Parts: sequence; C-alpha cells; structure tokens
Amino acid sequence: MNSNGAVKPSTFSIVAYDREVRQWGVAVQSKFLAVGSVVPWAEAGVGAVATQAAANTRFGPDGLSLLRQGLSAPAALDQLIAADPERDHRQVGIIDHQGRAAVYTGKSCYDWAGHLIGPGFTCQGNILVSRETVQAMGEAFQASPGPLAQRLLRALQAGQDAGGDRRGQQSAALLIVQAKGGYGGFTDRLIDLRVDDHPQPMAELARLLDLQQLYFGATERTIALDDGETVRQIQTMLKTFGHYRGKPTGRLDAATLKAIEDFHNIENLEMRRGSDPNQIDAAVFQFMNERYQAKPKAS
Repeated sequence: MNSNGAVKPSTFSIVAYDREVRQWGVAVQSKFLAVGSVVPWAEAGVGAVATQAAANTRFGPDGLSLLRQGLSAPAALDQLIAADPERDHRQVGIIDHQGRAAVYTGKSCYDWAGHLIGPGFTCQGNILVSRETVQAMGEAFQASPGPLAQRLLRALQAGQDAGGDRRGQQSAALLIVQAKGGYGGFTDRLIDLRVDDHPQPMAELARLLDLQQLYFGATERTIALDDGETVRQIQTMLKTFGHYRGKPTGRLDAATLKAIEDFHNIENLEMRRGSDPNQIDAAVFQFMNERYQAKPKAS
C-alpha cells in the first residue's frame, strides 16, 4: 500500500465485450493476494473496468458511474485520470456499453508496463517480463472462438505462457456480467470466480469455470427418458445415492421423477433442470454416471 492508501496489484488483465450476447468481462492474474477483490469491475449494459498498478479502487465504481451517465470509455477514462493526482502510478482499462475501449498506463508504473487496445478489448499489465505478455493476450483473444469466458481465460493463459508477472503467480479472477445472468436471474453476475491464493491460479480458475458451467451453464443436449434401459440405469444410480427406493423397473413413474428432482436440488443442479420431465440434461446424466462409477459398491 502506498502513501495515499492505494493497493498495488501489479498484474496483467484483459477487459472485453461480446457484442453478440451482450456480455462484459474482466480476467486478471497477479502475484498479489485476492486480486479479484481489487481489479475487476463490471455492470451489464454499462461496461467493465480493470484498475491496477498502484490501484485507485475508486476507478471501478466511479468509472462505471461515468459510463452509466452515457460517457464513452475514452471520455470516462479522461475524467478519472484528470482527477487523480497520483495518475502516473495508475493503470486502467475500460470498455463501455458499445464495446468502445480505452486504456491508460502511468509513466511511473514499474517495468515492464504497458497495454494493447483492440476492437472490443484492452490488455494491460505492469511488472511483466516483457511486452510480449499483452501482445500474446490480444492475439489469443482475437483468435479464440466460443463464449467470452473461454476466450478471456485463453488470453490470460497466453499472457502467462509469454512471461506474465515477473514476480510469479498467486491469484486470478474472472468476472462476466450479462443482464439477468446471475443465479435465478436476480443479478447480472453471470460468472464471478476468484482464486485468492494458489501456486497455479489460472489452472485452478479453469477448473472452477468447468464446475460453474456444470452447475449453471446452458443445456446443449438432452437425453430422452423414453428408453427403459436408460431409465433403469438412472434408477440404479439414484438408488445408490439414496434418492430412489425400490427395484429399478425401467418405468418413468412418479417415484423416479421425484428422485430425479431431488438429485438436482441436493446436488445444486437445479439450474440444469428443464421444464420437460421426460428429458434429462446430458451434462447432468454424465455427472450422475461419474458420481456412480466413483462411489464404492457393496460387495
């Protein structure tokens, strides 16, 4: 912490916007404890901010407030920097609601410090091995297909592979917002994952994202429960888990449907429970089968 109270999450991060699905996100890694509590800020329909180096954490809420008022990312950044007497020690990247990007690296940030700006994203870092970190991040992000979360993690990993923070690794975070994207549709926090202290934080962050997608991801494929053998297999598994009682019959009766519902609720998979009781999410079926195969069987 410096003399004016600012923390110093010297780090590398990417801020980006996915125009097709209207998601805003920040991914960050640092040799700093719990970097996710400081750097990433985002609000659906407004934009996203990453504030780092001798981080002025007011840049997060104040930047979003300026964007909410209708300022573009460059205009909001200009106001933030102009009002901060310690601007030379700051680093900040901003994306607004239209995907316009702006980024700033103060001249007193520790080397290597710098940034790269591209269509709908900014990459920035300080105390890096070299400029190759932000270059690799930008190239990976632009070349990567798929959902924003996966693209951000690929960019972050590319930055680490190119050198990353020259002090090493400790924490990482991924924040993505989308209107009504949070649990139950009550908030905009589609993904909010943090690894606060870990020898390989990005590998751990990727593991957590896989779990997040299992529990809360969109259903891509379903399995029809119109085959007696499939239903019997599910009944056998659910009986082992303690949700189904009786002999597996292969009939999709009320007891089986109740056991399937109980399994979803107890295993926190309720967001994967579809409206059609005659189908089951293929990812849930796989998870159920993996749990069954790993469970010790009675001799």
